[in-house]
Amino acid sequence: MEVLVDYKVIERVGYITLNRPDKRNALSYAMVSQIKAAIQKAESDSECKVVVLAANGDAFCAGADLAYLKALQSNTYEENLADSQHLMELFFMLYNSPKVFIARIQGHALAGGCGLATVCDFSFAVPEAKFGYTEVRIGFIPAIVKVFLLRKIGEGKAKEILLTGDVFDAKRAKDLGLINQIIPASDLNEFTHAFATKLCREASGESLARTKQMIAKVQDLPLIEALDYAAAQNAEARAGEDCQRGIAAFLNKEKISW
Repeated sequence: MEVLVDYKVIERVGYITLNRPDKRNALSYAMVSQIKAAIQKAESDSECKVVVLAANGDAFCAGADLAYLKALQSNTYEENLADSQHLMELFFMLYNSPKVFIARIQGHALAGGCGLATVCDFSFAVPEAKFGYTEVRIGFIPAIVKVFLLRKIGEGKAKEILLTGDVFDAKRAKDLGLINQIIPASDLNEFTHAFATKLCREASGESLARTKQMIAKVQDLPLIEALDYAAAQNAEARAGEDCQRGIAAFLNKEKISW
C-alpha cells in the first residue's frame, strides 16, 4: 500500500503529514482513509499530547482529487453517499478529537484543504498561502466543511467566501478568522513546534480535551441546558487528578509541568 500519510512523535507532538506532493496532497478515498487512521493512532498514543497536521511539497492540500471526483460521477447515489460520509467522518474526527490539532500550512489550502485548516483548533500559515472554497466554480458544493465554517466565522463571512468561490491570501484568511497567525516560511516549522510543545508543558491534557469537547457541545444546547452541562463538567473536573495536581502546585507555589 502506498504511504500517503506519515505519522511520528517529537517531544510529545504528533506529526500527521500529508505525503502526496505530486498531486498537491489532493484528497482521494485512500488519502482520507490514511488520515483517519493516523488520527486514531495519535489519539491512542500516550506519547502524543498535541497534533500538528502538516504536508510535504508546495501545497498544503488542493482539496478533492479531480480525477477521483470525475470517477465518482458514475456512482449511484448510495455509493456517493457512502463516500461523502467517509469524508464527513474525517472532519468530525478532527473537530471532535480529544487532542488539540494545529494546521501547519506551508502552501495553498483550497476547497477540502481549506476545510482541513478550518476544522483544526489552530492554524498557522505562510504569507504566500492561498485559501478558498472554490467548489461553486466547478458546479460542486462545499457541503461538509460548511457546517464547521459557519461555527468558526459566522453566516455573513461564510456566505462571502462560499458563494463567491474566491481565492484569497493569508492576510484575508486571518482577518476572516480562518487562521490564527501568519508566519514567514523560514520560521513556520520552528514556530509551530514551539507553540505545540508550550501547550504540552503548560496545559493539562485532561483540561484541553474537556474544554475542546465543551466548546463543540455547548453551541448545540439551549442556554439553560448549556449552563447545566457546564456546571456538571465543572464539578467533574474538580475531582479529576489533573485538577487536584494543579491546585496543589498552585497552593504550594510550585511550578507544574504537564
